[in-house]
Amino acid sequence: MPGYDYKLLERPRRRVLCPLCGKPMREPVRVSTCGHRFCDTCLQEFLSEGVFKCPEDQLPLDYAKIYPDPELEAQVLSLAIRCIHSEEGCRWSGLIKHLQAHLGTCGFNVIPCPNRCSAKLSRRDLPDHVQHGCPKRRVKCEFCASDFTGEAFEGHQGTCPQESVYCENKCGARMMRRLLSQHALSECPKRTQPCTYCSKEFVFDTIQNHQYQCPRYPVPCPNQCGTPSIAREDVTTHLKESCNTAMLLCPFKEAGCKHRCPKLAMGRHLEESTKTHLGMVCALVSRQRQEILELRRELEELSVSSEGTLIWKIADYARKLQESKARSNYEFFSPPFYTHKYGYKLQVSAFLNGNGSGESSHLSVYIRVLPGEYDNLLEWPFSYRVTFSLLDQSDPSLSKPQHITETFHPDPNWKNFQKPPAIRSSLDESTLGFGYPKFISHEDIRKRNYVRDNAIYIKASVEIPQKILA
Repeated sequence: MPGYDYKLLERPRRRVLCPLCGKPMREPVRVSTCGHRFCDTCLQEFLSEGVFKCPEDQLPLDYAKIYPDPELEAQVLSLAIRCIHSEEGCRWSGLIKHLQAHLGTCGFNVIPCPNRCSAKLSRRDLPDHVQHGCPKRRVKCEFCASDFTGEAFEGHQGTCPQESVYCENKCGARMMRRLLSQHALSECPKRTQPCTYCSKEFVFDTIQNHQYQCPRYPVPCPNQCGTPSIAREDVTTHLKESCNTAMLLCPFKEAGCKHRCPKLAMGRHLEESTKTHLGMVCALVSRQRQEILELRRELEELSVSSEGTLIWKIADYARKLQESKARSNYEFFSPPFYTHKYGYKLQVSAFLNGNGSGESSHLSVYIRVLPGEYDNLLEWPFSYRVTFSLLDQSDPSLSKPQHITETFHPDPNWKNFQKPPAIRSSLDESTLGFGYPKFISHEDIRKRNYVRDNAIYIKASVEIPQKILA
């Protein structure tokens, strides 16, 4: 080992320091040829590298002329030092030669456990370890008086059959652990037990109350039909489907039959009342048909525009034009629209292959007045200016659109602008509206983008005075 690495109380003289390790020499030796001194271990390590010269003056060195230096060793062992555990709190100081004797009593020195448990700890912590922490200490159980090592006692704690413990179900009972399982199984009022009928778990002292509500608890038929026992939750189904004495309403109750009788008598009632039931069903169907018509009318009114302007897209134009050519005077109808809120109800129609003087050569457009919801509140005849437009679908960034537009004022003497009868359908083809049989020729339609993506757009707008809108 190299020199002593202790905390010295005073700075040592140079002659006691090893030239190789710089520390007070441990087991110093002297080279007789030159007089230099070194730690025995330090010099041996130096010479083991194959260099047989004195580390100080580089003169040849002979093993036979290296001797221990007891006088210098006595000086080194007389140096005053602090305990090697001084940083841990030991306040001892003394000579190096007295250090080992001090470590035999130093409270901070680490020593092995006398029970040979493999633990190493400071001498001052040893008593607590031996008494409480050592796994090889001897411990006696206070309940069963058995003797254990500390390690075995840790496993015994919490399992000793003689220890007095409280019931885990918190019923308040206290007993030795060995009696606990029998208590929990058959004696504890807080133990859980499955219901005989529904198999759900309940605390033992509440299971009696559960049976008054258990859905699977057997009960007799309330009609006393003779069925021995029925699960409580199945009683309603039994009364509806199986009980022969249950009172039933006639299956035609929705049609108006109010007959009520036992299940066994229902077949006879149905057989005797066939004609009556048939009449009821026919009346019900008639009422439902009327309700459907009313709902359809209300739905149609909800979908009608009330802004005074209609933009009507006629898609699949090429096919519809060919269809119009094949069928003379074939008319297409737009969705209805209102001139304004609570206003006149109008509809546009178009003959793609023309009508009257425009047949086979022009697109014809017309407008007519339909029966509306608010006709009784309006002034008649209808007299507001109407404008038709065939919209040019050319890109506005490339050229200014050139819409085809026509405007007219309705003739108050013409019958179609009078108040319409309330029963006329919105698709009544027998009444032709007012318009233009030669609105635009087929030739002119092809000159610009009036047809684009196989569709045309017809716009109809009504000019309503502001005082009416207000």
